[in-house]
Amino acid sequence: MKEIVVSGIRSTGKLHLGNYYGAITNFLKMQKEYNCYFFIADLHSLTTHPTPANLNDSIKTVLIDYLACGIDPEECTIYVQSDVPEIIELYLYLNMNAYLGELERATSFKDKVRSNPDNVNAGLLTYPVLMAADILIHKAVKVPVGKDQEQHLEMARTFGNRFNRLYNSDYFPEPYAFSYAKNLVKVPGLDGKGKMGKSEGDANCIYLSDTPEAIRKKVSRAVTDGGPTTENQQKPEAIQNLFDLMKIVSAEDTLAHFDEQYNKMAIRYGDFKKQLAEDMIIATNPIRERINDIANDSDYLRKVAKLGADKARESAQKTIKEIRELIGFRSF
Repeated sequence: MKEIVVSGIRSTGKLHLGNYYGAITNFLKMQKEYNCYFFIADLHSLTTHPTPANLNDSIKTVLIDYLACGIDPEECTIYVQSDVPEIIELYLYLNMNAYLGELERATSFKDKVRSNPDNVNAGLLTYPVLMAADILIHKAVKVPVGKDQEQHLEMARTFGNRFNRLYNSDYFPEPYAFSYAKNLVKVPGLDGKGKMGKSEGDANCIYLSDTPEAIRKKVSRAVTDGGPTTENQQKPEAIQNLFDLMKIVSAEDTLAHFDEQYNKMAIRYGDFKKQLAEDMIIATNPIRERINDIANDSDYLRKVAKLGADKARESAQKTIKEIRELIGFRSF
């Protein structure tokens, strides 16, 4: 039997280069070699209280983007998280054995408290438990995650092992981070501060559906500085981020050329950004064309969602049936 892989992306709107190079490029390889479950994490998105219209549109957008990137519903299982209620049941069971102290120490929770002090809800606190349920419901052993999710994955192992000890079984295997790349990929944003992400605003992201004009405009406004002041100096974070983006989308000789220009203090950021934007346009063009085609085929989207829900529930129902037996929920 093929090893089981589980991963998902929150339904918070359009996918960007960070999602594509940080996760989906791995998905495309994995779906041919593993038993893959790729889901749209709409339950996770409720922590930010989306309106019903925005939530539904976001789920549809992510599904379209998944398919446009080449994820094949015939080779893997693509599903919407909320279409599998067994995940919520497992989330409840795991919550009974997740402790307040360990949840409060999670780095992502502390970050959310600082950035959104008026919305510190229980869903944010127990986010790692729901993520564990997403993984453990299919008994996954490989989870393609970014660096920012490694702590959550460690917590998923903790919760699974704790359940095994509590019920004297070896039911849940230990899931581990998995990437075809030697190191997990972290795609920087355009704001000069860190990874690409929607929470930092649209100007920080290059979306897979962005028009060439939008890409050029965003890259032209990316954060830079006054230029190097000594030869071969270390690049500041904002500049290194742009070079890291070029490393992802551009040819090696292009990157080498601008790196040499920087080291010689001869770089012109205008030329650098123009090249970066054009290479981003070339990289996203095939996906952008497929997005436009798939978005107009509602029957196909419904068929994919139904197929994925049926396949995911078959796996999840088996897990819940066995879990209930272990816990002691049995019919008289």
